[in-house]
Amino acid sequence: MAEHTVSLVKSLKKLLDDKKYQTLKDILTTMNGADIAAVFEEMDEERTPLLFRLLPKELAAETFAELSPELQEHLIRGFSDKELREVVSELYVDDAADLVEEMPASVVKRILAQADPDMRREINEILRYPENSAGSIMTTEYVSLRPNMTIAEALQRIRRTGVDKETIYTCYVTKERRLIGTVSVKDMLLAPDENTVVSEIMDENVISVSTLTDQEEVAQMLSKYNFLALPVVDTDGRMVGIVTFDDAIDVLVEETTEDIEKMAGMLPSEKTYLRSTPWDLFRHRIPWLLLLMVSATFTGMIITRFESALAAQVVLTAFIPMLMDTGGNSGSQASVTVIRALSLGELELRDLPKVVWKEVQTAVLCGVALATLCFVKIMVFDRIILGNTDITVMTAFVVCLTMAVTVLVAKVVGCTLPLFAKRLGFDPAVMASPFITTIVDALSLLVYFGIANALLF
Repeated sequence: MAEHTVSLVKSLKKLLDDKKYQTLKDILTTMNGADIAAVFEEMDEERTPLLFRLLPKELAAETFAELSPELQEHLIRGFSDKELREVVSELYVDDAADLVEEMPASVVKRILAQADPDMRREINEILRYPENSAGSIMTTEYVSLRPNMTIAEALQRIRRTGVDKETIYTCYVTKERRLIGTVSVKDMLLAPDENTVVSEIMDENVISVSTLTDQEEVAQMLSKYNFLALPVVDTDGRMVGIVTFDDAIDVLVEETTEDIEKMAGMLPSEKTYLRSTPWDLFRHRIPWLLLLMVSATFTGMIITRFESALAAQVVLTAFIPMLMDTGGNSGSQASVTVIRALSLGELELRDLPKVVWKEVQTAVLCGVALATLCFVKIMVFDRIILGNTDITVMTAFVVCLTMAVTVLVAKVVGCTLPLFAKRLGFDPAVMASPFITTIVDALSLLVYFGIANALLF
């Protein structure tokens, strides 16, 4: 897909240079808005306004909604008031609200000035809800039916108002704005009699979310129930909007990206990698690097504390990196597994005993396997092949026993910290690789020197 986009960009640039605007328009009108947006992102910024003006009104709005905030701002600053009004009028309310949220104040003022009063009111309504809530990602453009409507009246209403709605497949039956049921267009079209009343065929078992429900939970519900849209109600049970599956996908991508960045020891970034400057990357990476660097001081303190023991058995030093790496990797495996289960709603704090017991069993299996292979490796490779005669059977036993215990400790720590973080209201993703590794490094050294002191000195 990336190669195709690059090839298409080259072709469009050539057509632009040759001023073959009708050919350009013919090509662009055959494309999907998301694909056009991908092409625009690869174009020089000075070329995009001309290409954008070649698009039909509806396709232009669809493409505009898919563009990055930076390119949207660039286009808006070049729009006349008439062009901006045409684009804004074609946007769905949730896309318009996202646009307003992303733009600087001067641009927002222009956008709102060109929006009609109803859209301004709906945008302001959406922006009042907390960030990352269902209310902040919903759209107020849905088909509402009355329970006493006949099928014929309902279909007529859909034909009259559906053109401005984000989805018409599922319709919502309300009474005094309270959601009492849902009915699909399929059900209405297949009804035996068009005089059948909507209340007779609607589904009264409605699954909905509150305006304050977390957006990630909303996305998971859409995935769980395979809905195209999920109704949103306020605290009084009145329907105020819907969250569609395309918005849910955006949420999942956003949340997954944020979790990956946190698990890698970085602050979340809203920019794509290619649009991030070295300064942006520095700002997002340096806080965790500084924290982890300072926290590694504890590792140094432990080594200094046992400096005399290391001087007596210098050979022990050679195995420190292997033990620390194995412990960190073991802890990371457990933490990532638990973090994923938490993000999917599979685990709660009450499952802690089950999780710990499962990880203990896994740690015993992993620890025994690693210790056995490690013993063979130390005695055959390090002692015989490399000729390190300072390594004794007891030294190898200490290292291998430390490895088995370290794996056990690391997996218990790795599976418990994310659960406790969730319980305390923190994002479990922060308890991933860098953080777990730093903790386990210190614990593995304590275990190592503790066992060595007990068996060798």
